[in-house]
Amino acid sequence: MITTLFTNPLQFFLGAISIVIAITVHEWAHAKTADYLGDPTPEMQGRLTLNPRAHLDLYGTLFLLIIGFGWGKPVQFDPFNLKNPRRDAALISVAGPVSNFILATAGSIILYFFTFVSVPVITTVSFIFLPSFIAMNLLLGVFNLLPVHPLDGFKIVGGILNKDQAHEWYKLERYGMLFLLMLIIPFGNQSMLESIIQPVLGFLYTFFIPAFL
Repeated sequence: MITTLFTNPLQFFLGAISIVIAITVHEWAHAKTADYLGDPTPEMQGRLTLNPRAHLDLYGTLFLLIIGFGWGKPVQFDPFNLKNPRRDAALISVAGPVSNFILATAGSIILYFFTFVSVPVITTVSFIFLPSFIAMNLLLGVFNLLPVHPLDGFKIVGGILNKDQAHEWYKLERYGMLFLLMLIIPFGNQSMLESIIQPVLGFLYTFFIPAFL
């Protein structure tokens, strides 16, 4: 992504804004859900805010800007404060990706609206900013649903399985970073991660972003 800073500075700037919003809302959704389910940990750590400074990880954000892969500051929660720790952990985890899909849907509705109702300046700004905003939120939502620790999908699967199955599933947590690296490192022309999520994103783009943009 960093190459666009020199080839298309406006696109880079809008992409950076999209990243900040997507990560901030994603992590806030985790914190808000944990708080709703009875855990005060996120509030104690100052995570119940939409201030990006509370949710952005310096290195994770830089990696996103440079190579298109990164992370936000993980929201911590105490399972002992939850009524049903495994189920509630899954709900906390799924809240992040859901928030990104909601943002993408809202952006898409606005974008389609301005394809029929043209308002000078606002329409132009929408056509420039919203496709990047929608794409970033779809990417973050889909990526985090992968069932690999430390991504949200890992705990979501753990919440769906029965107790015995979940016990076996969580034994894989220690290998999460190894699996993630295997997904990210390119083999040939693309990584396993790209081959998995690109078809999904391409399918979603056809619905969320008008074809002429």
